[in-house]
Amino acid sequence: MAPSTSPAADLAPAPGGAPAPAPGPVATTPRARRDGDVVGLGRARAVAFVAPALVLVGVFLVFPAAWTLYLGLLDYSLTGSGAQAPVFVGLGNYTSALSDPAFAKSLYLTLLFVGGSAVLGQNVLGFSLAWYFRAAQRPVRATLSVLVLLAWILPGSVVAFLWQALLDRRNGTLNALIGTTDMAWALDHPMAVIIVFNIWRGTAFSMLLYTAALSTVPRSHLEVARMAGATRWQQLRDVVLPTVKRHILTNTLLITLWTFNDFSPYLLTGGGPNRESEVLPVYIYKEAIIGGHLGYGSAISLLLLLANLVIAVVYVRLLRTREPEAA
Repeated sequence: MAPSTSPAADLAPAPGGAPAPAPGPVATTPRARRDGDVVGLGRARAVAFVAPALVLVGVFLVFPAAWTLYLGLLDYSLTGSGAQAPVFVGLGNYTSALSDPAFAKSLYLTLLFVGGSAVLGQNVLGFSLAWYFRAAQRPVRATLSVLVLLAWILPGSVVAFLWQALLDRRNGTLNALIGTTDMAWALDHPMAVIIVFNIWRGTAFSMLLYTAALSTVPRSHLEVARMAGATRWQQLRDVVLPTVKRHILTNTLLITLWTFNDFSPYLLTGGGPNRESEVLPVYIYKEAIIGGHLGYGSAISLLLLLANLVIAVVYVRLLRTREPEAA
């Protein structure tokens, strides 16, 4: 006689007296999962949830980028005939910018500003502070953290005013402290001033990120290295840096992009003297707003956007190449 297939038969006691286990669920693929609707909302509800975010992205990101691209193809001015009847010039604005010595100089100054203040300055100082705070006493750590964060959270206009008072030629605090007279720091050393200013102001973010990253380093690894006779530098080089290298790349990407688009140097030096501190955001402002050449300024803005995109792609590729090593 064929064995019973009824539920009662499935739940019948086993020969040893113990009840038989209940049958498991039938392995079927839900229709929602086959359609890509994992949570079962339905396509219409899913679109309704995503629509507000897409609208914001379109209004504040996609539309300005498209409008900048459109203006970059026109001989568009803020006043005069160029404002009433803009002329289509195609890639004329881009070729003019690439052949302009002022643009080339501004690009060089921007790379110097980013490399000196962000990639090297904020990175190294932020990591050094985070590494020092690991062994520092609580009062020292709290005091230094407050001082570093204070420079980061103050408004840019307030910070610029404080630095102008610090670097003033006649009554500046810096000249009084070091005993120099009639030293115009912002005029004689404009690039050094804005680089030091950006390091001082932006180090707090790198310090916070690296503090969180260093907390992920297993103490057992450091103990093993210390028992093996490794010095503090060897522990940093062989244990800590390989563990936090992804955080280093992430921090470098963020501060590079932020510094590339930083307008605060204009508050200190105005791009002068003689364009000696005119980084690209300041150059764009002077050409588009002060000079009234909105089409030309839009073309340079798009070039700046493409430079940011290239930098982001390079860092993302570096992060991806580190994934197999981390695994």
